[in-house]
Amino acid sequence: MITVTKKDLIELGYGNSFSADIIKRAKELMITKGHSYYESRKLDRVPREAVEEILGIKFSDENRSD
Repeated sequence: MITVTKKDLIELGYGNSFSADIIKRAKELMITKGHSYYESRKLDRVPREAVEEILGIKFSDENRSD
């Protein structure tokens, strides 16, 4: 699974607080899909697909985080 962090989003040009909000919303999305693992407050990494779903975009392969 390819994941994204707040730092990755900042490197893509999103602001600091907007990046944090995206990660928070992606965690909430994963929780609603039944993945209780994302309830951890310390977790700062979410699946790329969740971020793409929230933003309504697809990342290109060169922007992938491993």
